[in-house]
Amino acid sequence: MKTYSDKIEQLKQAIAEAECIFIGAGAGLSTAAGLTYSGERFEKYFSDFGDKYGITDIYSGGFYPFESQEMFWAWWSRHIYVNRYMPIPNDTYEKLFELVKDKDYFVLTTNVDHCFQKAGFDKARLFYTQGDYGLLQCSVPCHQKTYDNEEIITKMYETQKDMKIPTGLIPKCPVCGKPMTTNLRADNKFVQDEGWYKANERYEEFATKALEKKTLYLELGVGFNTPVIIKYPFWQWTFQNKNATYACVNMGEVNAPQEIKERSICIDGDIRQILKDINEE
Repeated sequence: MKTYSDKIEQLKQAIAEAECIFIGAGAGLSTAAGLTYSGERFEKYFSDFGDKYGITDIYSGGFYPFESQEMFWAWWSRHIYVNRYMPIPNDTYEKLFELVKDKDYFVLTTNVDHCFQKAGFDKARLFYTQGDYGLLQCSVPCHQKTYDNEEIITKMYETQKDMKIPTGLIPKCPVCGKPMTTNLRADNKFVQDEGWYKANERYEEFATKALEKKTLYLELGVGFNTPVIIKYPFWQWTFQNKNATYACVNMGEVNAPQEIKERSICIDGDIRQILKDINEE
């Protein structure tokens, strides 16, 4: 049995020796960075919604059927502002960037909070498969285009009262006039715009190249909510590429298939602390 220190050293060596590092990032990485969706952080920013509607966490609140667009956008402007435009609570993403910034890396993530770019990661090396808190789209949608929302979201956040935004701030589609909505993959109305398809092309090119290289598939904070996006492909690619190593870093949920176990590094623990220990090792 390898000790924690053995695994840290093994992962550090795998990072150093890798020709390519393919990062797969799930919600657990942002949780380690302090972007928690319940508890103290929820109470700080959403206690009024909790008291009135019985909402207990930020995630479930995003599905609540608010009775008006004014209330819908009061929730969502707050939801987006605190998770997309406020500073990242701690340095987890920066510690990750320090480890890979000089390597040939690519990031595949289901997160929508933009933390990678805030920490210095190259936008051309990122693929946000599930959307971006920073974008709006037509709710119909009548066309396949997204719109930057920082200015309007900030206004909504700063001017809302009694869990409502001013009616004049409700965003309308510039093409059909119907309500806008968040660019998050929740159903078949999700808009995959030109930027999404270009990022997908770069992702596919890197995935193909990585199969021929000494590649580290570094999975961080990925659970079994949507395993077909990151976890299962990483397992398959590691199996196909005999020069590849698979690393699974998560809190309470780490595993690797028997077929690639000898080329796997599984570390159960706090991602932030693990990244810190690798940097300091």
